[in-house]
Amino acid sequence: MNQPVLRALAAAAFAAAAAPALALDLMGAYEKAQSHDPTLAAARSEVLAGREKAIQGRALLLPQVQLTAGATYLKDHSSSSSLPPQLQDVVKPNGSGTLHEVALEAKQPLWAPKSRADKQQLEQQTALAEVKHRDAQQQLIQRVAQAYFNVLLAEENLRVARAEKAAVTLQRDRAQARFDVGRGRITEVQESQARLDSVVTRELQADSTLELRRAQFEELTGDQALGLAALRPGFVPQPPQPDSAAAWQQQAVAQNTRVLFRQGELAIAGFEIEKYKLAARPTLDLVASTSYKGQSGGLSELTAPDGKRSTMIGLQFSVPLYAGGAITSKERESVARRSQAEQEVAAAMRDARLQAQDAYLAVRTGVSRIGSLEQSVRSDTTALEATMLGRDLGTRTELDVLDAQQRLYASQRDLAQARNDYLIGRIQLAAAAGALNEGDLAALNQFLAH
Repeated sequence: MNQPVLRALAAAAFAAAAAPALALDLMGAYEKAQSHDPTLAAARSEVLAGREKAIQGRALLLPQVQLTAGATYLKDHSSSSSLPPQLQDVVKPNGSGTLHEVALEAKQPLWAPKSRADKQQLEQQTALAEVKHRDAQQQLIQRVAQAYFNVLLAEENLRVARAEKAAVTLQRDRAQARFDVGRGRITEVQESQARLDSVVTRELQADSTLELRRAQFEELTGDQALGLAALRPGFVPQPPQPDSAAAWQQQAVAQNTRVLFRQGELAIAGFEIEKYKLAARPTLDLVASTSYKGQSGGLSELTAPDGKRSTMIGLQFSVPLYAGGAITSKERESVARRSQAEQEVAAAMRDARLQAQDAYLAVRTGVSRIGSLEQSVRSDTTALEATMLGRDLGTRTELDVLDAQQRLYASQRDLAQARNDYLIGRIQLAAAAGALNEGDLAALNQFLAH
């Protein structure tokens, strides 16, 4: 292979090694959290266990088959004088041996009102487990979005703090230089130093917050929060669709997972009442059985028959008469539990409406808030430039420049917070309406610079 080709390959390899790794975006963080988060893993196991409840409920109305077997050692002794004369030659006065028996019994419920109520209750428990799993998935999406955007917010706050520190440090040095040559006042130097001390404290707080947000992100996803994809330039927020608080509240009452969970508990409480009401009803079962009895040893045929087979099929009718008052007590308890569940459903609906309205307002006002703060940043930038020009011309002081810088960096921090609140608000609005899924994350992912 010639030298130019080798140099080209070496250059390509070096470029590939030096190229930065692709930034982790919101969807990538969610995929990592799905395989790393123990809370979601527990929810998956819980829903698998809950799905078995419906199978158990169906089994209550299916045939029940039972096989029994036993072996018994017998030692028999009788006095022949106590037996009738005609049996003294048949029945052995002494004998021992083993009696063995095998029986197969099948029972099919024909009329079992309580079992049917039990079946409905168990099926509702399976539906409840599905709702809890869906809620756990939505909670994971919310936690991933919050952890991700909190890191971006902390990074932006630290960037602003460091930029402000550099600017204030420059102003402090300029004030000191002007004072050293007799063109400035000591109050300007002291004020600049005080501002710098305040900014340094803010920088330390921002740095500490960023470390905490990165640690929270790593605990959730198992990956370091370094080089996350940031918001792309020209980020334009969109109002919620539909743009109606009443519509979102109505959807929240109908689909919010917490509401559905409480409604499931209410249904279970209703079946509990039905179950105890039907506990005193008679039951009818179809019963069939076959058995075989045999012996080994010297036992008498009258004591232990050998080779006896029997088959039976019939109906078994049972009527509960008295259980010490426990059934009626449990029925009263279940009525009280249903009343409790009704109030919890009402509370869940109220909370869902409030959550939907709060999130809707966060998104709706976030659009205008971001636009207003973007304009504030532009205006404060222009004002700072004008103030610095006025200082150079002698019409403004260093303190005026410091004030203008402080307003600019405060606007930048407020803008970063507003963007974060808007993005989190969109996730919370979808969750309040019970419609949060991976598509909502994918929509927010489009706002990131990949």
